Amino acid sequence: MSKRNAEPLKLHIPAPNARPGQKPSFAGMVIPEPEDARRPPPQAAEHDTRDLAFGLIRVLDFEGRARGAWNPNLDTDLLRRGLRLMLLTRAFDERMYRAQRQGKTSFYIQSTGEEAVAIAQALALDADDMCFPSYRQQGVLIARGYPLETMMCQIYSNLRDPLKGRQLPVMYSSKEHSFFSISGNLGTQVPQAVGWAMASAYKGDDRIASTWIGEGATAEGDFHAAMTFASVYRAPVILNLVNNQYAISSFQGIAGGEQTTFAARGVGYGMCSLRIDGNDFLAVYAATKWAIERARSNHGPTLIEHFSYRAGPHSTSDDPSRYRPADEPQAWPFGDPIERLKQHLIALGAWSESDHQDAIEEASTRVREAGREAEKFGVLSEDRHSGAETMFEDVYKEMPWHLQRQRDELGN
Repeated sequence: MSKRNAEPLKLHIPAPNARPGQKPSFAGMVIPEPEDARRPPPQAAEHDTRDLAFGLIRVLDFEGRARGAWNPNLDTDLLRRGLRLMLLTRAFDERMYRAQRQGKTSFYIQSTGEEAVAIAQALALDADDMCFPSYRQQGVLIARGYPLETMMCQIYSNLRDPLKGRQLPVMYSSKEHSFFSISGNLGTQVPQAVGWAMASAYKGDDRIASTWIGEGATAEGDFHAAMTFASVYRAPVILNLVNNQYAISSFQGIAGGEQTTFAARGVGYGMCSLRIDGNDFLAVYAATKWAIERARSNHGPTLIEHFSYRAGPHSTSDDPSRYRPADEPQAWPFGDPIERLKQHLIALGAWSESDHQDAIEEASTRVREAGREAEKFGVLSEDRHSGAETMFEDVYKEMPWHLQRQRDELGN
């Protein structure tokens, strides 16, 4: 055929189902039943698990019942603890969001609608398993008992900021809680996690690593380099890919979600991959336990795609009404993770509406008291921060002479 008579080439540009002002629609979404996903043993060969990258592992149905092979059969004490921690995380987010609007800090990122991803996994991991987070995993620190007021001091960059103003707000770090420093350059934490896990295995340690990345950042080269190393060396690591439907302003199709699932990326690397309902606390917990057992028994890494939804803005610098319908979060078919776990506990007879209201008030009170304590040491809009002399600290084990001299010249 002559090129002159051929159909002109066309560039495909992915587009979301609805734009601002349009009615949100998830009509084409396939929602399998909890019984549809089989549960192979964690030691299964990768080629025997490939179908799990294309389906959707669910445990909670929409009536609050736990069903299917992946039901972890958790006791009600753990379920109640998980619900309280999710409520505490949401209360913390709401207060810090308001604090940013009041000028007390420059920047904040909420995890609204994604609380189960961090909380359920934190409860499944051992306390000394190393976490390499993105910036919506504040729930991991909260679940591990990191003081709320210390988190707030870091956000305010005040006199009690444990990082002395050297990090952006919400970029937490805590060696004591096995929580690696958050980086604003998204994607870097994934090869770091894989490298740490490889070192743990090389030393004959018993700790594994877990890391989180958004679907948008999987288009970064760091992610693919990490996948290669994790697969080749069978690193004991869990790679959590949180598909919350939107990067900062572009929907997940821009990163490749139109063509296939994000969990399918693991298949190409010969890696066990699970695609799960990320708004289902029980599914997150069950999939994490499966991946933990696989890692600890030297069967290698697991990629988990958490199919979720970013209910709030990307950050306080973002206005989602400019790129998606305002009522789209309410139309999300998989609902709210807190409401779903609440309904499950009520169905079990282990929770009530009054219990829930008491837990909300308890979380709000705890966050409010932590906020008052943190603000005693200053907020960003005040001149109460770590002194300039601290720039010379924490760089060398023993400060060299030239830094000592520079510090002395500063008058300290």
